[in-house]
Amino acid sequence: MTLPLEPLGTKEPAAVSTIPVSLFASLERLARLVDVSYCLGTTGIHKPFQCISRCDEFPNVTLASTWSTGFLFGDNCGFIAVDHGADQQRRNDGPVEDDKQGAIVVAFRGTYSITNTIVDLSTVPQKYVPYPSPDHGGEEPEKPSHECTNCTVHSGFLESWKSARDSVLPELKALRAKYPSHPIHLIGHSLGGAVACLAALELKVSLGWDGVMVTTFGEPRVGNAGFARFVDDVFDLDGLIDLEKRVYRRVTHADDPVPLLPPGEFGYKSHGGEIFISKSALSPSETDVQLCIGNADPNCSAKDDSSVENLLHRLLHFRWTTASLEEYTERMSFPARFKLWQLFFAHRDYFWRLGLCVPGGDPTNWGRPPYQPHDEYL
Repeated sequence: MTLPLEPLGTKEPAAVSTIPVSLFASLERLARLVDVSYCLGTTGIHKPFQCISRCDEFPNVTLASTWSTGFLFGDNCGFIAVDHGADQQRRNDGPVEDDKQGAIVVAFRGTYSITNTIVDLSTVPQKYVPYPSPDHGGEEPEKPSHECTNCTVHSGFLESWKSARDSVLPELKALRAKYPSHPIHLIGHSLGGAVACLAALELKVSLGWDGVMVTTFGEPRVGNAGFARFVDDVFDLDGLIDLEKRVYRRVTHADDPVPLLPPGEFGYKSHGGEIFISKSALSPSETDVQLCIGNADPNCSAKDDSSVENLLHRLLHFRWTTASLEEYTERMSFPARFKLWQLFFAHRDYFWRLGLCVPGGDPTNWGRPPYQPHDEYL
């Protein structure tokens, strides 16, 4: 059977070429916050909000609690904090206020080593029920406003959330009662992004909480097509209206293999809400970040989701192409999801290189100040 080659040169331009400066600043700030979570398992995070990495960049954030499960922080860990908002960033013409509204922040740490990252992407599916029964520690649910039909999820991701929920939910309920006007913002990188997704669904569907926001960086595929549709439905990720106001932002990066794993051949699908960083190297600007439409926008990470069959077909039929050199190079390039060496680079390069709990973050970024909005947007 001959498989058709994907047509080249037919991609439509992105619907939105750049994101608003305010959104860029918010994502960059959250990337630094989730980077702090990597101090768990090494030097730690301490009250009021202290660590050897980026904690001093958030003077108005106070630590509520941390958690860890598994041997030597090997399974799941993170922190819960209260962001009182209005971080003061000093500029030549005075202070700048960013993120004025307060929030309760739940940060899920990613996998700590390259070995763990590969193991976490095993592909054992499990039936998904978004609201736990009372027999399994859940509250008696009312009939949910959303139902997940024919949904399966990665069993490792689900077990990771189950192991953390007994630590996370009681603290969140107490903070929600204390700060009823604060939204709950779940953030996570890598494995932490998958766990943040499952946690957010339980808060929204099982507990019926409003004001739940999610921002993930390098989130892998969590479940099958039914599950992806469920996430889109719960967080209103379908359609083209107000893309920049979506409450679920799934940030991806050029050449990062993880958002394309586990592979579609095993039944896994991406959900919507994608925001794509098209620049390969650090540091991106607003013009390098675009809002994506649907869950397989050909202008975003999906353009590198070549199947194994198509990859082999290109390699076996390279003599027959009559394309230009540029088209030939594009056709013969290695798909991103097979570039596992990028787990060291592209998978961690989300505004900053994430995952190193050292003073100032990754040494290659030393001396680069946090992003500051342009004067015309102040």
